[in-house]
Amino acid sequence: FIGLYDNEKIMLNWETASEINNSGFEIQKSKDGQNWQSIGFVKGNGSTTEYNSYSFTDNSILYETNYYLLKQLDYDGTYEYSDIIEISLSLNSFQLYQNFPNPFNTSTTIKYTVPQKSLIKISLYDIKGEKVVDLINEEKETGIYSVEFNSKNLSSGVYLYRMTSSNGYNSSKKLIILK
Repeated sequence: FIGLYDNEKIMLNWETASEINNSGFEIQKSKDGQNWQSIGFVKGNGSTTEYNSYSFTDNSILYETNYYLLKQLDYDGTYEYSDIIEISLSLNSFQLYQNFPNPFNTSTTIKYTVPQKSLIKISLYDIKGEKVVDLINEEKETGIYSVEFNSKNLSSGVYLYRMTSSNGYNSSKKLIILK
């Protein structure tokens, strides 16, 4: 069971040499190595003597240090845990990424990086510079985050979104709504 940080995502990979009664694998994550939450499930191959490779991409919030474990579940309800793996990120600067998709119709995702605990504000402005809505206005721990934006109450056009932090970071990007 291994993990790799690449392109703002963590890829988890593991292998089995054989499987008996394997329903699948519950992927669990923790930011402190103690409090675990389920973030996904990968279906197993039942009973087989063949070699199998599995993978899972963590698209959730990424912290400076991320802990993962697998809970392998059998069809009869029994389970076993893997060893815990730790993946640390080197987050050394604030970053506001271009929303995706762009242009978009109904919803888009805005991703951003916070290298140290800060008050983060992300606001949307119309082309005249008037604030339309605050998307984020809260203190965030070190990590990589994303916010889903739904444009159902807005008309087509060009808008700007701006991220500021209590540490002095300030960046803006353009997004386009096409309906």
